[in-house]
Amino acid sequence: MEIKPLRGYRYGGDTARDISTVVAPPYDQISVETQDRLYAMSPHNIVRVTYPKDAADKYRRARQVLDAWLAEGVWRRDERPAIYPYDQTYTVAGQSVTRTGFVALGEVSDYGRGVVLPHERTHAGPKRDRRDLLEATAADVGLLFMLASDPDGELRRATTPVGAAIVEARDLKGERHRLWRVTDETAIARVQALMAPRQVIIADGHHRYETAVAYAEHHPGAAHKLMAFFTLEAPGLTIFPNHRLVHNVQGFDFDDLMQAAARWFDVAPLPDPLAARLETRMIGVVSGSDAALLRLKAAEFERIAWPEKTSASWRGLAVSILHEGLLRPLLGITDARLDAKTHVDYTADRAEAIQLAREGKCQAAFLIAETTPDELQAVVRGGELLPQKSTHFYPKLLDGLVFHRLGE
Repeated sequence: MEIKPLRGYRYGGDTARDISTVVAPPYDQISVETQDRLYAMSPHNIVRVTYPKDAADKYRRARQVLDAWLAEGVWRRDERPAIYPYDQTYTVAGQSVTRTGFVALGEVSDYGRGVVLPHERTHAGPKRDRRDLLEATAADVGLLFMLASDPDGELRRATTPVGAAIVEARDLKGERHRLWRVTDETAIARVQALMAPRQVIIADGHHRYETAVAYAEHHPGAAHKLMAFFTLEAPGLTIFPNHRLVHNVQGFDFDDLMQAAARWFDVAPLPDPLAARLETRMIGVVSGSDAALLRLKAAEFERIAWPEKTSASWRGLAVSILHEGLLRPLLGITDARLDAKTHVDYTADRAEAIQLAREGKCQAAFLIAETTPDELQAVVRGGELLPQKSTHFYPKLLDGLVFHRLGE
């Protein structure tokens, strides 16, 4: 991966340290309610550019807002090219965790080159939206979340921040984000040399990455995109599972489902779905007051009607077992129905999934184990894509810590 330093734009230049009121989650994590909350936090919140409110001229308005901010000096460009070490300190399972990476410009290229590897499919609608915004603003605001292998820790050591952060912010969940700046040319060259031979995997940002590739084909000066790089082996790569919330399945009955599932799974009561420790071949099912734990029988694994040309690594994912062992054969939830979003919603919050199922707001919640970093690498490096909504990386990166203007 070829990377370059950038003269980033930052809120208030060096005059503002806590910028919690002007940052925002990635656009695809913003509901209407969250959008309203961000708008109310500050007239300078970056959401006005990254995810403007619906209107016939929303992309043009985003450009006008950005131009006004730059003219007024609300966002100022750093004087020297830099890479920006970036860490996130957050709480998971009651423990404080810090994930450390860095922000730089990364070259965009077609997946066929094998430099950047995707892990999920994309859809035309979101890419069209991001392309229209990019064409209007020429602003590279949203961070792509990229993963690089670093088994000996050399890359992580070369980008470890030193001294006080130049800026920090709390996201909407209260997690802390901090940014540093490295302008030393020798240090930057070292990081460039370490990154040059490495492949990277897209964790979050597939639609924006593919939009950037298409945009660069028509804008030669836009061959590099704002990316945040984190290492696969370092502490803090937290991947939550996306639990499935099933609805609108005609004739759904919990007892009938359990009876049918017993062909492939051992079925046992699940007295405490929230506390249950789920392993890859286990699926928790909650429906109203009922709950059960399904464990795939070892002898039945190969009898599942797996999609052709899928690898053992793909078939071993918890989400694959759920879809191919339960949802498709027993509930008729095909890929087409998943794409149509008619029968399944998703949440990475197990407690929320259980509550919605208990309250009857879905017919059933299907609880699964997370995809691990090793599983992710095995599937992606084998040239496959994971099933839809297999991963929820936490915490999300923040828009507005630093951004880039294309062509500059």
